Amino acid sequence: MSPEAWKVVALAVFMLLWWVTEAVPIPVTALLPLIVLPLMGVMNMKAAAAPYANPIVFLFMGGFMIALAMEKWNLHRRIALTIVSWTGTNANGILLGFMIATAVLSMWISNTATTIMMLPIAMSVIQLLKKNRVEESSKGFRNFALVMMLGIAYSANIGGLGTLIGTPPTVVFAGFMEETYDYQVAFADWLKIGFPFAVLMIAITYLFLVKILYPNRLGKFEGAHELIEKEVEKLGSLSLGEKRTLIVFIGTALFWIFRSPINGLFPSLKLSDTGIAMIATIFLFVIPINFKKSEFILDWKATEKLPWGILLLFGGGLSLAAALAQTGIIDLIGAQFKEANNIGFWVVMGLTAVSLFLTEIIGNLALVTVFLPVVGGIAIGTGVDPLHATIPVTLAASCAFTLPMSTPPNAIVFASGHVKVAEMSRAGIVLNLVAILLIAVLASTVLKSVFNMS
Repeated sequence: MSPEAWKVVALAVFMLLWWVTEAVPIPVTALLPLIVLPLMGVMNMKAAAAPYANPIVFLFMGGFMIALAMEKWNLHRRIALTIVSWTGTNANGILLGFMIATAVLSMWISNTATTIMMLPIAMSVIQLLKKNRVEESSKGFRNFALVMMLGIAYSANIGGLGTLIGTPPTVVFAGFMEETYDYQVAFADWLKIGFPFAVLMIAITYLFLVKILYPNRLGKFEGAHELIEKEVEKLGSLSLGEKRTLIVFIGTALFWIFRSPINGLFPSLKLSDTGIAMIATIFLFVIPINFKKSEFILDWKATEKLPWGILLLFGGGLSLAAALAQTGIIDLIGAQFKEANNIGFWVVMGLTAVSLFLTEIIGNLALVTVFLPVVGGIAIGTGVDPLHATIPVTLAASCAFTLPMSTPPNAIVFASGHVKVAEMSRAGIVLNLVAILLIAVLASTVLKSVFNMS
């Protein structure tokens, strides 16, 4: 390798160490390429800084803005309670309702925020069981509470994979593909693979937890429907803020999904997913709720809650990936695997398994940031389309089910006191293997028909 390539490798190792140990705040580590790459003569400041303004960063920012508006007007809570109320008063139906509601919300807002919101509602239902004189020490009660907690955590992790903006690793993946291979991953295209995977994985998780591993056999219990109805009543009727946020949310989602047909009908529009996100963002700040009081759907103060650090993290990862590509490291990695082009599929599945089990101990965002350039290089070397290797690895990075520290949702529900490490690990190991098998099936069937690089 060239001296510049060795410098980039050293930077990558150093950044990974800081990300894993969190010696400094994670977003601060992401600023290192701005300093180190120009100082080492690998890139000038303009080239090193350009990835921080990648369109994918602004796409995710738009998603964050919509999520902030939903939280500000309590629209996310209403959506969750409405979904739960549809599933009846049967104990297993309530569990299914919580899992579906969590997954649906996690497709649009952060899995951490979704879990924090769902947890108190879930705890209220668990308390209802106590009021109904269900024996607190009984196996049925303990299993119901356990599955409620695990279901929320796992659904938050899985649901984020349903859309391109649902979880940070998918955004890193989209940015990496555009930065390295000049391939734009459309929101609608990701939906075709991410949404079916999320639905299947949620269904399998529910059946495994409720029917096989931790059955509760509680059946129907009184008061659950009334409890949910009371929570809905507390919200009152749809406020003007909720209505207008809902219109922007639905409109944005529809434009993302049907962007290609719309561009086909109106070629001069040249809509992009990022452009749609930015239009939605502007609307949130200009659509009035109370014009006389200068109140709008969002005000700038609300953006204090925006996770700016994650946006910096995307930029830092993309800048590092650009340096790895420019110095020939990705091509070099691929060259090592040219003799293995007849086992490309198995190499991909091996990398998928590595990604899944590494994400149990390394944050998934840091993992995909460093791992995707390696996977892309290996894919080219083994004769596999980079898309068909990086997508399985990206999906696997969000399937950490085994340990409390693997993801924020896992840690949040573990803190409830209803989950033991052994119980989470027992469920998580099986679901990890199921995820790998499901990803393998999707990789060999749906994936190739949806994503085709020119």
